[in-house]
Amino acid sequence: MADRLPPLTALRAFEAAARHMSFAKAAEELNVTPAALSFQIKSLEEHLGRPVFNRLNRAVELTEVGTLLAPGIRNGFDEISRAWSRGRRHADQSILTVTAGPAFTALWLAPRLFSFATEHPEIELRFSASLRLVDFDRDDVDLAIRFGPRPDESLFSRALAEEWATPMMSPELAGRVKSPEDLKDIPLLTDEVSESIRPSIGWEAWLKAAGLPPIETHGARFNQADHAVSAAVAGTGAIMGRGSLTEAALREGRLSMPFKLSLQTASKYRLVCPHGVETRPHVAAFMDWIDEQASSLRELARDRVFADPQSINVVD
Repeated sequence: MADRLPPLTALRAFEAAARHMSFAKAAEELNVTPAALSFQIKSLEEHLGRPVFNRLNRAVELTEVGTLLAPGIRNGFDEISRAWSRGRRHADQSILTVTAGPAFTALWLAPRLFSFATEHPEIELRFSASLRLVDFDRDDVDLAIRFGPRPDESLFSRALAEEWATPMMSPELAGRVKSPEDLKDIPLLTDEVSESIRPSIGWEAWLKAAGLPPIETHGARFNQADHAVSAAVAGTGAIMGRGSLTEAALREGRLSMPFKLSLQTASKYRLVCPHGVETRPHVAAFMDWIDEQASSLRELARDRVFADPQSINVVD
């Protein structure tokens, strides 16, 4: 048995055939003829000195040694693919791939992206709106915007904006609300995503901070935060609106905040990427741009009266 590795093409042919359990499908994937693929696998078997497949009448199956080889070779090609992707991303400074949550993307970020494109026409921005935790080794992503209570110390992290919530509603509904007690007379919409933040920044916590007993939330419930905002803008009811998701609607007068009292959460938006990536020119340009854009969120929080939902202590 030779000590040196077989040719990479032979290993690739074996990996594809073992994954598909079909020489024909593997050949199609690799864009070679079945005869060429069979030749590559035979070359690997000669190099190994043992067959890796049992050739059946209309199928193939791994031999014992083939079964031992397959997982490691598959993992090896996966690692090569990830390394190649990282190398390409590092070499190509003209494409920037960013991911963020769907609601934040739709309501806050997307309307601003024209500004970035105008300032940086040399950068092609690609965006993925997803709540799935990104794997920078596996996913083709340069930078993530994530919301949570604490940073991952294994990654570079820069805080972008604090988050808070307060009752919000259409100006027409706001005209009927003179005091917190009046909330019992209008539908209270529930944003299940925001309600799931811990400690809670939902209705029960705000009413407690306002010194009121719980009020039954007899309005609609939404499992998408942007849908809840749209319903509130339409006058369907009041929401515990988050500053980051309602800024545009508030500034444009489509939503109103009758009360200064707000709940502030320990969770915040962060820019996240592997250490070192933040210094790449196209990544640094986007981070500086979005930090400047986030100043509007910080401005929106001015003059709010904040309560810590965990202790319900009011802080001016």
